[in-house]
Amino acid sequence: MKSSLWLAMVCAAMASSAASARDVIRSDRKLSGEETRLERVTGAPETRLSPQGTGGGLVSSSPQTGLKSADTPSTLLREAEVPPERLERTRELLIELKAQPTPAKAISIDLPADVLFDFDKHELRVDAAPSLDKAAELIKSYPNAPLLVRGHTDGKGSDAYNDRLSERRAASVAKALETRTGRHPATQGLGRREPVAPNLTPDGKDNPEGRQLNRRVQILIEVAPPQGG
Repeated sequence: MKSSLWLAMVCAAMASSAASARDVIRSDRKLSGEETRLERVTGAPETRLSPQGTGGGLVSSSPQTGLKSADTPSTLLREAEVPPERLERTRELLIELKAQPTPAKAISIDLPADVLFDFDKHELRVDAAPSLDKAAELIKSYPNAPLLVRGHTDGKGSDAYNDRLSERRAASVAKALETRTGRHPATQGLGRREPVAPNLTPDGKDNPEGRQLNRRVQILIEVAPPQGG
């Protein structure tokens, strides 16, 4: 009886080995020329990348990512100069005022002259106050930064006339900011020398839209000098 049982076990083992051998295909063909394909395996664990915690240097602007959106002023903030309690409001003001960084890392704000002044005038209009209030509030976030106000005109008129008008407009804005912040900005009148848009169309005709963009007052919140010590 024991002999029969042992013989049955040996036969079963040989049958299993033969079945396995049939599954093995040997070939002398090289695999280097064969196409490699990656296929999803059902049930395999999924790999996900998650934002790093608060110890990282990036600030999350959405639940999906740890990177700031490209349209936020992340490179403009100069965070080290801003009091912590003013950071959030400073971010809002930078966006509202459409602030831009300069190559020298100053914060530049362009206020349209048509909002600030009547045609050919340098006295501030009453309805210029809201824009100046926001600019002054942003300036307060950078208590040690030098300030520069630059006036710009469009391309009409002589250089002498435009230089004088742009300087007077810059002085008016600087005085309004000084009243609101207690700080005295420097001023420049650049006339028509630094346009941001063409004053003429490609065929030489007047370009009212371009000239409107060029009539502006630029407020620069410059980089604070290093503190001695």
